Amino acid sequence: MTDAVTLHGYFRSGASYRVRIALNLKGIAYADAFHHLRKGEQNAPAYRAINPQGLLPALEIDGAVLTQSLAICEYLDEVHPEPALLPAEPIARAKVRAFAQVIACDTHPVQNLKVLANLRALGLDEAQINGWAAKVIEDGLDACSALIEGRSGTYCFGDSVTLADLFLVPQLVNARRFGVDLQRWPKLLEIERACLALDAFAKAAPENQPDAE
Repeated sequence: MTDAVTLHGYFRSGASYRVRIALNLKGIAYADAFHHLRKGEQNAPAYRAINPQGLLPALEIDGAVLTQSLAICEYLDEVHPEPALLPAEPIARAKVRAFAQVIACDTHPVQNLKVLANLRALGLDEAQINGWAAKVIEDGLDACSALIEGRSGTYCFGDSVTLADLFLVPQLVNARRFGVDLQRWPKLLEIERACLALDAFAKAAPENQPDAE
């Protein structure tokens, strides 16, 4: 067990959700430090000293501060290799990473609070902003669905949970928030149900966090 682990997050942060799942899967106990995104608490000088980007999450672990959820999850997997979140075979590892990056790099960042605030500043109304976010999410989920087309197994890449699942489930939560009709991706919904049946995912869910509103 790793001592003195602190997760800086927010219950509704999809990126924080990913890290909570990873910590739970690895059996790593951690303390929470909450920063309310809609109140701008992530921009407080004290938090900016921890993460200069002012983004969530940040993880204090092993005497270091780690940022960016994908980097954090991969670090946890390297230092606590069981259960493995990446396949051993290199091509399979690359495919899992690619799926996760569709969400982490090309989908979630384009519909996060900072981008939506910039759209408001440009004069778009809320319907246009929500439509933008929904379209970005739909494109991302189309890509994710195509990447696992024809694959069998309980989860995205077979019968073991991988990074792909850790990134998919929080993105589906965001999709619902923006009114995306998820029925067009039945396989993704099937995977989500399987994941949420696992204690590590259920405990990490936004509604189960101490700061949930």
